[in-house]
Amino acid sequence: MTLTAHEPKRPTQRPFAVSPDEGARLAGLGRTTVYAAIRSGALASLKIGRRRLIRIDVLEAWLQAHER
Repeated sequence: MTLTAHEPKRPTQRPFAVSPDEGARLAGLGRTTVYAAIRSGALASLKIGRRRLIRIDVLEAWLQAHER
């Protein structure tokens, strides 16, 4: 897709929240690990309608808590 004069280029913006699958991909982890952390309460998530999301800042804090 090419941009025309009528389509302004949008700046790349970091999302506020991602799905557990996308969070796992971004963190370099398996889906099972992320879903287990959500189930145990170690990784906070929110549900809007049928959609489960993890805030990026929460995912980053969870990862930092596991640093050695």
